[in-house]
Parts: sequence; C-alpha cells; structure tokens
Amino acid sequence: MLVRNIFKGHIGQQCPNILLQRLVTKQHPHASPAPSYTTAAAKEELTPLAKHIRDIILATGPISVAKYMQLALTSPIGGYYTKGQIFGKEGDFITSPEISQMFGEVLAVWYVLHWELMGQPPKTVFVELGPGRGTLMDDMLRAAKRFKEFFATIQSIHLVERSPELRRLQHDKLGCDPQTTKNVNDKNDNGTPVESVSKARGSLPVKWYDLLEEIDVDIDCVPLVMAHEFFDALPIYKFEKSNAGVWSEILVDVADSDSEPMDMRTTAKPSNTQHKSIFDGTESCNFKFVKARNVTSNAAMIMRNEAFNSRFDKGDHVEVSPESARVMAQLADWISTRNGMGLIMDYGQDWTQGDTFRGVRSHKFANPLSMPGSMDLTADVDFSYLRYAASNKAQCHGPIEQGKFLHAMGIQARLQHLLQATTDTKVQKDLVDCYRRLTDPHSMGRIYKVLAVMPTDIKKAPIPFALPSKEELNKPKIEKITR
Repeated sequence: MLVRNIFKGHIGQQCPNILLQRLVTKQHPHASPAPSYTTAAAKEELTPLAKHIRDIILATGPISVAKYMQLALTSPIGGYYTKGQIFGKEGDFITSPEISQMFGEVLAVWYVLHWELMGQPPKTVFVELGPGRGTLMDDMLRAAKRFKEFFATIQSIHLVERSPELRRLQHDKLGCDPQTTKNVNDKNDNGTPVESVSKARGSLPVKWYDLLEEIDVDIDCVPLVMAHEFFDALPIYKFEKSNAGVWSEILVDVADSDSEPMDMRTTAKPSNTQHKSIFDGTESCNFKFVKARNVTSNAAMIMRNEAFNSRFDKGDHVEVSPESARVMAQLADWISTRNGMGLIMDYGQDWTQGDTFRGVRSHKFANPLSMPGSMDLTADVDFSYLRYAASNKAQCHGPIEQGKFLHAMGIQARLQHLLQATTDTKVQKDLVDCYRRLTDPHSMGRIYKVLAVMPTDIKKAPIPFALPSKEELNKPKIEKITR
C-alpha cells in the first residue's frame, strides 16, 4: 500500500504531498489583534433574551461571565446558536473550512497517515466537536474516500452539536437521506435530527449528541477526533488580582444598578493580554461588567491553583474555562483508552491571557454585552490549560501554528494541483488568496494553533509535531505584546 511504503523509508515533507496528489480536484475576523467597537448613542432594545438575563440578575444578583455566555449563545429564548445563517459572507464570521476545500483535504491526509502509523485498525469512527455547517466533515470524508482501505474502516460519523439549526445544516451538507432520519422525540421540536445515513458519503450512519459523554460506539472502534473552533466558544470566568493579592471575580450586572462598572480599558496589563478590550458605547448597553464585592465560590474554587498566584501580579486579569478543562480531560481519557487520535484547532496562545472575551457580529468585533443573542461570543483558547487538563490521561503535542501545520502537511502541493486543473484566472486567484488567508502569519496562519492528542503509549511524536531540537529549546521565546 502506498502509505505503508512511504513509512518504510524517511518520513519527510513530501509524504503528505504524495497522498494529496490522489485527491480529486474539486480571515477569520475572530483572529484580529485589535477589536474596535462602534458607539451607539441610544439605549439598546430590550429583546426577550436580554429581558430574561436581566430578570435573572435582578432576582439572584450579578452573574458570572460564563453564565452570561451560556445564556447568550444557547438559550432557547433567542440564543445565538439557535439562529440559522451565522457562517459565511452573509453571516457573522467565516471559519477555515468555509474558506477552502484544501483545509479539510489536508486534515484527512493527517488521519490517513496516522491510521497507517497505528497499524491500520480495522474499525474507525469520525468524531467532530462543534461541526459548524458540516463543511469540514464533508470535505474530510470526500478526501478520505480516495484512500479505499482507510475509508472502508469508517463505521460511522458522530457529531457533538447542541444547536438544532446547525444540526439541520449538517444533515443537509452531509447528504443525509430524509427517509432514514430520526428526529428528537419532542412534539414542540421542529425536526432536529439525532440519527440518519449519509448517502452522499458512502451510506455512513450519522449520529448527533449534545455532549461528548453521550457518544456510544463499539469498544473496538478507534475514534478519529476533530475539534475545530470548539473550545473558543466554551464559557469562561474572568478574574482580577486585587492589591491585597486576592482574586476577585468579574461579573455581569444590569447597567442601571448602583454597582461601579469595571473600566476594562485600564485594568488589563499588556504582559498577559493579546487583545485590548475597549468597550466603547457601554452607555447604550443593558449590562455592564462589575467586580464582585466578596470572594465568590468560583474565585475560591477555580483560582486556588498556586500557579495563578505565582505567575500574575496585582491588577492582572485572567480568563479561565473549567468547562474546557472538563471536556479536554474526558476527551484525552477517551482517546487513550480507545487507542484513538485527535486534533484541536483554534485561535489562542500557549499561556493564560487576560482580556480576550469579545463578540463578533457581521465580521466585526462588537461589545460582548451588547444585544445578547445577536452575535458570537468567544475568547482565545489557553492551550497550556488544555494540556494541563489532559496530563496523565493522554499525550499532547504542540500547539504549533496553523500555517506551519498546513505547510508541513502539503497544502502547497494541493494548491499547485488545483491551479493546474483550471485555466480560469479568477479561480486561480481565488485559490491563491484562500491559501494565503489560511497560512499567512498576518491572517490565520499564526493566531490559529494546532494541538495533537495521542494515546499515552505512543512513543513517537505525530507528524508534524517533531520534538524540538536543542537549538530550539535553548532559543528564548520572545513575544511582542501590543496594546
């Protein structure tokens, strides 16, 4: 077999390129380092969701940023992910799979390579956390179909997705047969799929879940896991270290309360901040950030790790996502016990940051407290926190920059193949533009990172996560922080 012959010799840059030649021809605004917010003079409309959040705060007091995110994104009253068109030019943002087919094709090659390295297990399942519109999974399956022996091992597709509307989009994108579709057993539900068969992709069974722990597959099936722009939307908690060295939680309160609003423009220090959080137009919002008067249970539990006290100074802000740690620990344990493999691709840094929480609406940054439910809410992923959560459960390799990963996996060779397949100069220009957007350090190539998760008993680092050389280990890591 072609892949096996490759691995008998030197594993080098051209290995993925050879595989990519067999494929059929066929910026993300989150990543900007300087969000800007428009100022609105009039008081915002109090939508049903905003009224619901306000009523909760009036009844129980200021809520955590995590609770606010959860309500704004997933509430059935009007949460953001209950909406239809949120991706693409007509939506609020564009993800890497929506930019070019090359992205999914390259990732499919990564799974084929490591399926070979792990001895060609006879049964595999694809698992994706946060599948968006289903574009990435569809591209990976189409590319994987070119490797017949590998594709024959795929038993089923498992998608972790809570949004009913996104489930329906994924159902259509994967070419699922309506005759085989089973929907949520709820008379008030508008046809949310829970199970179907993808006729367009080899009659593969497709199943949907709300949570990772709900996935039920045969013990002899090896999971091939993908989490692309999944962790950035998981709820975060925000804290500030006071002059007394105590961590105070930053909460969300109604704008008309007598609590002193947090001035997010002056409290964050550049040493732990990637994005400058300037919330202009706060006078028009129905909500504001405030500092808890007393130590909250969240601050007591989450910030008890001594590392937070030793690494941060008075006045520093930090963002922490316990939900990300919980999911990562479970994912790592699952991959190790099932002898699987996984890739986590998201924007963020390999350290804890302070003020990256923001909204994205119509391809522009927006005040995250403005019009809850009308925009995506995200925060940079702390990859060091994910690695810590997976420790003793699985091996984590990376993160490495997306541009470096895609280049190492042969995206340039795939680009050349696509360019040669057409004489249309406009199509060729679009292909080059998409390639640059995915890989350029000034676009998505640097802020997006890739983390590989492998079983604990695997001895070699996965491609292209080679162990660093002595020179690299001894080279100081210098980051220019801009405000």
